[in-house]
Amino acid sequence: MAIDGLIILDNSGRPIIQSGFRSKPVAYPILHVDALNTAISKSLRAGDVEPVIYVPAYGTSESPSACCHVDCADMRILCPVSDDVDPLFAFAFIQTFIDILTEYFGALSAATLKDNFDVVYQLLEETLDAGGQPLTTSPNALRDIVLPPSLLSKLLSATGANLASALNSTGSNIGGPFSSPIPWRKAGLRYTRNEIYFDMVEELKAIVNKHGTTLSSSVWGRIDTNAKLSGTPDCLLTFVNPHVITDCAFHPSVRLQRWKRDSSLSFVPPDGHFTLAEYRFTPSASATTARFQTGPMPISAKENIPIPFLIKPAVEFNESSVSFEFKFTSRMPSQTMENLTVEMYLGEGATGVTGLTSRGDGNRISEPSSTTGSWTFDTRKMVIRWEIPQVAPSSTWSLRGSYSCSNGVPRPAHALQIRFEVGSYTFSALKVDQLKVNASGENYKPYKGVRGRASANVEWRW
Repeated sequence: MAIDGLIILDNSGRPIIQSGFRSKPVAYPILHVDALNTAISKSLRAGDVEPVIYVPAYGTSESPSACCHVDCADMRILCPVSDDVDPLFAFAFIQTFIDILTEYFGALSAATLKDNFDVVYQLLEETLDAGGQPLTTSPNALRDIVLPPSLLSKLLSATGANLASALNSTGSNIGGPFSSPIPWRKAGLRYTRNEIYFDMVEELKAIVNKHGTTLSSSVWGRIDTNAKLSGTPDCLLTFVNPHVITDCAFHPSVRLQRWKRDSSLSFVPPDGHFTLAEYRFTPSASATTARFQTGPMPISAKENIPIPFLIKPAVEFNESSVSFEFKFTSRMPSQTMENLTVEMYLGEGATGVTGLTSRGDGNRISEPSSTTGSWTFDTRKMVIRWEIPQVAPSSTWSLRGSYSCSNGVPRPAHALQIRFEVGSYTFSALKVDQLKVNASGENYKPYKGVRGRASANVEWRW
């Protein structure tokens, strides 16, 4: 199984850079670029384009292919595939390459990639071989082969400096590419301050019907790690309640046999940022995780994640206008929701949108937006967006308004999209027991930090 190559387009659909399509004709990548641009031009919204596009054969001797594509900042990354190739393989490589670019350049943009064309092209050559197989995808190993742009610019700007000697001096403690016996970790790392941090990030995705019953909900989490440790440390991370997580996927450094034996993570970490593990939270049937449930839980919803808020939509249709009122109530016992947004698509031809925000019973309409939230109307997407910076525990908020339709009968989407974040909190209540670090040949006690962060994306139908 192999992919054909990679193409990066800017927001106007023009190629920025592409890998070498050695086994394909010259016109092959252009066909996929044209197929994607044609699909985008025919769709009402860019998000309506299918992630996998069928590309017909361009000659009697050729076979049809497919174009897998992903949005990334103001760019779009294409991955043409042919023969019997699983599209998930292509999407996995695209995401890996995006992570590598983020590691090298930070915030990604078309301008950044154009300014660092040489570095991006070297990364393409090192991460994908001539046969379409992923090659070197570990950022730590890539840094020894492809210099990050900041270090490269310092070396080139050094007046009168010999580039080869400068390269040797920067890697004198490393010994050159692939010198470490551990693929994901450099050799000879030294830090004056040794520290390691763990961020447990979880996202709730759910769908709720118009009766307030949860149709589906799931929590996917990951453990993001930032390790700045000298030598070759051997870490052991244990949890108080590891049974709450299932469907785990680990970094290659994790010893699987140890996890199977006692559900603890034993690993030699890479240097810097990496994702230690990804998992799914599955609540037990005992419903002990129903921390937001105020009434009896429906039998069909016992396996679902409780929704940490309640929203009551009231929409009234007139001949050519719509009036609405949304009441949002937080069911978080002690945590504050942050960056709450509630969106609804009003339909084509929506005009004359009015709205009033309030907090509590809805009578304090004259309060400032910092207290009651604010609303905006996106005339391009035809979406009304209600934003509240901070939602206190058990607080109630309201938005009421109206709009008319220039096309006759209004046709809004019968669903609200709710997003928010919660700091220092996880839906699974996964708790770290202890972390042991054993660095052979080193004598230090690292600083350790653990924190949680949760977000949610809920579709509430009415």
